[in-house]
Amino acid sequence: MAGALDGIRVIDFGQYIAGPMTAMLLGDQGADVIHIDPPGGPRFNTPANATWGRNKRNIVLDLKEAKDLDTARRLVDGADVVVENFRPGVMERLGLGAVEMTARNPKLIYTSLPGFAGDDPRRDVRAWEGVVAAATATYRPSPQTNRPVYTALPFSSCYAAFLAAMSTGVALNVRERDGVGQVIEVPLFDATYAAIGIRGLKVHNNPAAGDMRAMSRMLGWTRQFECKDGRWFMYHAGNQNVPQFFAATGADAWALSEAWEGLSEDEQQQQIATLFKTRTAAEWETLCEEVGTEGAVCRTTAEWLENPGALGSRIIVDGEDPLLGTVRGPGINVRLSETPGSIRMPRSVPDAHRSEILAGLNGRAPAEATPPGEPEKALAGVKVLDLCIILAGPTCGRTLAEFGAEVIKIDSPHRPRVAFHNDVNRGKDSIVLDLKTPEGLEIFWELLEDADVVVQNFRKGVADKLGVGCEAVKARKPDIVYASLNTYGQIGPFAGRPGHEQIAQAASGMQERYGGERPVLAPFAVNDYGTGLMGAYGVMLALLERRRTGRGQHVDTALAFTATMFQSLLLPSYAGKEWNEPRGQDALGEGPLYRAYEASDGWLFLAARAEQLGSVPALAHAAKLKGDDLTQALEEGFRTQTVESWTAALQAAGIGAHRVVEDAWELMESEWAKTHGLSVTREHDGLGPVTTIGPSARLSRTPPEPGKPAPRPGSDAKLVLASIGRDGDLERLVDSGVVVTEGVVAG
Repeated sequence: MAGALDGIRVIDFGQYIAGPMTAMLLGDQGADVIHIDPPGGPRFNTPANATWGRNKRNIVLDLKEAKDLDTARRLVDGADVVVENFRPGVMERLGLGAVEMTARNPKLIYTSLPGFAGDDPRRDVRAWEGVVAAATATYRPSPQTNRPVYTALPFSSCYAAFLAAMSTGVALNVRERDGVGQVIEVPLFDATYAAIGIRGLKVHNNPAAGDMRAMSRMLGWTRQFECKDGRWFMYHAGNQNVPQFFAATGADAWALSEAWEGLSEDEQQQQIATLFKTRTAAEWETLCEEVGTEGAVCRTTAEWLENPGALGSRIIVDGEDPLLGTVRGPGINVRLSETPGSIRMPRSVPDAHRSEILAGLNGRAPAEATPPGEPEKALAGVKVLDLCIILAGPTCGRTLAEFGAEVIKIDSPHRPRVAFHNDVNRGKDSIVLDLKTPEGLEIFWELLEDADVVVQNFRKGVADKLGVGCEAVKARKPDIVYASLNTYGQIGPFAGRPGHEQIAQAASGMQERYGGERPVLAPFAVNDYGTGLMGAYGVMLALLERRRTGRGQHVDTALAFTATMFQSLLLPSYAGKEWNEPRGQDALGEGPLYRAYEASDGWLFLAARAEQLGSVPALAHAAKLKGDDLTQALEEGFRTQTVESWTAALQAAGIGAHRVVEDAWELMESEWAKTHGLSVTREHDGLGPVTTIGPSARLSRTPPEPGKPAPRPGSDAKLVLASIGRDGDLERLVDSGVVVTEGVVAG
């Protein structure tokens, strides 16, 4: 079967991570991607190129040579999409900038992923992943050492790639409607706000309402426990089957007693820890599966590569690479039932397709574009029914709302709190509807009649039990786009297992790497928000296919898929593979030239080449040193001056450097973030001022908007019922409990 992006040509100028990953995500869905390498091959020589380089043809061009530059321009003339991730201004100086290229090819979608935005004062900073991570509170201090904790996972680059692919999908839908392309900018710094999410949520008149730490104190069972065999196990108590878990373990005899409530928090934790010492980690995982509650062994990433759940879901697949031989690595993240993605070809060596690419230069001329008028919102006229809970699914719905879709958030009266509501449900209309009642289900069917998209993130089978599974919905609305987001996907032995962010991190190796001796959660809820964005990308692809053919389809993605893609830099397994990346809470970086250093008043992150140090007089003595000698010289040198003075000197010398921001809330209070819509504070019904993140991507014709503040749960019932002519039934529906307008609150 064809991919959703069959017939779409992408010119990929990307180097390093964000650009190549964006183009890979497009290529996975059928796009014809032509990757342009400079002489000498990729600037980042990593085994991960076996993943990011798949499904791409390759040509080497020297963009500083007139002939090759002309070839590049002609390639862009016949393209649908350009992807590049240089610093702002680089492509313009080459004559390949967005303004010039879209003037030559008005249907072109030009997608840029700079480290910092073109209007950011830091636009010229060499924004390596570590520099952006330092700027976005990703290297937050360890409570034990008060030093920044480095992570080898490139969260900022991945988030930029997810947002860029999704935004490109938006722009392709708009072009299908309007006939013209547009310019997209997704800076890595801005994109990381999408990961900050609930860490940037603040209910100003009740700070604890947005405080994750307050919630974690109430969930003493939700953490990592050492087991009988010395392995660690992640248990999560946010599941309706916890009572069955208590019964199966005998914990119901004490954990539900009055005496338990009289124990101190430390005493409770000790008793829980003692329980988990009675079985091995694998035995706990088996028990959790049997009773339907949440838990996962805290595996290594190497173990995840061999795990039946990973292999069965096909998020881990085998392939042949021209340089590495047999490689095991990430599979397709977003799956569509009618236009499935696929790995059609392995990574190509540089210049492998020169002849055929040059021969096809005259085969695609720039298409005539419809004169642009005042555009509607990207998803104007698209109606979405959002059945989701917690973070990942609602993030998908929120993203669709940001681009103009009408999103109706349907919550259950059987859940007294709508978790993280003010973060993930802005821009939506809210109704609390009991789908377990015949009339509640009938109202859902009436809402479905003119809907375009349904999004749900229950574990596999739950939506079917409610009567709103994909097949039941398709039977009534064959052209529906039905998106399912869960923990492990729809196939494989783990498909029916429930799970939250913590479970995906544990199962895939993320916690083990970040924690070291003891597993620790990553700095942000990266898999939840990332999966929401990937779900939105899948919906955009499915809507594009529906615009062309009229048919709907099922979209499938999962937290474990996203966790695997975050680790794509480290994942490829091949003969001779060594798992030697930095790990643990003492990690500061990759080596003396790429790590955090303590200055006289704080910490900074350095990303340099040895020869660059000679351009900084105070560090010139270290330029010829290596290894531990270089580390010691830099540690001693950086302690002599302030962070500000060092970053100024380093940046002036063309070296990547940035202060290590320690608290995400500092980013939310930044005036630059506020004026650019990354931090949004507005009045919320019954709560007063609430701060949330705003949209990160920038689209020139159809920009996303934050939408209205999240409404009080259930407060839009009359409006929603009026849309199907049933507003007159509201009082009766409330009296019968089918609709609830009071009592369900924002969590």
